[in-house]
Amino acid sequence: MKSVLSVVLTLLKEAAKVYWVLLKVMVPALVIVKGLEMIGGVALLGDILSPMMQWVGLPNELGLVWATLMLTNIYTGLIVYFNLELTQTLSVAQVTVLGVLALLSHSLPVEGAVAKNMGVSWRVTLALRFGGAVILGGALHFLYSSMNWLQQPASSLWRPDAPVDDSLVSWALGQIETLAWIYVIIFALMVLLRVLRAIGIERMMHTLLYPVLRWLGIGKDAANVAVIGVVLGLTFGAGLLIKEAQSGRLSQRDIFLTIGFLGLFHSVIEDTMLILLMGADLSGILWARLVFALVVIGALARWSYVTRKLNDRQETPQT
Repeated sequence: MKSVLSVVLTLLKEAAKVYWVLLKVMVPALVIVKGLEMIGGVALLGDILSPMMQWVGLPNELGLVWATLMLTNIYTGLIVYFNLELTQTLSVAQVTVLGVLALLSHSLPVEGAVAKNMGVSWRVTLALRFGGAVILGGALHFLYSSMNWLQQPASSLWRPDAPVDDSLVSWALGQIETLAWIYVIIFALMVLLRVLRAIGIERMMHTLLYPVLRWLGIGKDAANVAVIGVVLGLTFGAGLLIKEAQSGRLSQRDIFLTIGFLGLFHSVIEDTMLILLMGADLSGILWARLVFALVVIGALARWSYVTRKLNDRQETPQT
């Protein structure tokens, strides 16, 4: 009994630490979004991003959600999403596409800086993550609409209560309640991760992904770290990569391919569960994302291999 209580208390403390870090981002973001809404900035930002939103089949208003996701994190993006008064009901397909945009291009300033620290340039990070989000989002929109898949109205698994009136006091009280629920969600996800680890799901993911990463040309040590990053997140995985790189066991090619793969496919349990709360479908936010990451990184691996061989030939002295 004491051990169970100890685990619960540990998880509560860990969740509180994560929550505090998120609060320092989410609260200012909520105030800024509310200010933008009051002065018409939401519509303006939607107009700026409207060509992109039309490409992926989403309403212009969701441009604000995407911008928030790119600049902050998925939790803040969720709050902004649930606070927007959309002029139309989104389909499951549209929510799934929005989820793909969130998963591929969230937290770019922070996670881009992590990649930069590992030797992957901002240009590459933006091309992979922002460009990848636009390409995969557009491809899924075309697939879902042309095949008439997932066109039923989306039903969110969780949605904060709407304010009873339009006053700032009512809005503030609603945000406090929503932020409290975010802590509950973080704690629940931490419990879920602990349970999945205990029943062997994490180990099973390692077993399944390791051969695939090796097939991509990622070395053994880097592949081990990549699997951890897939489960726990890019920042954590990159932290382990830094340690391995400092040990001298990883080549720059391994680091580049691993960071690239984690940029497109990381924190697969937590982030995927968060997007499921919006009512998205796993076909896009999990399976299509995995296939896309494998195809892109596989192509980069082959390209880097061919480039290296050509450079070696050029550098070899002629006899």
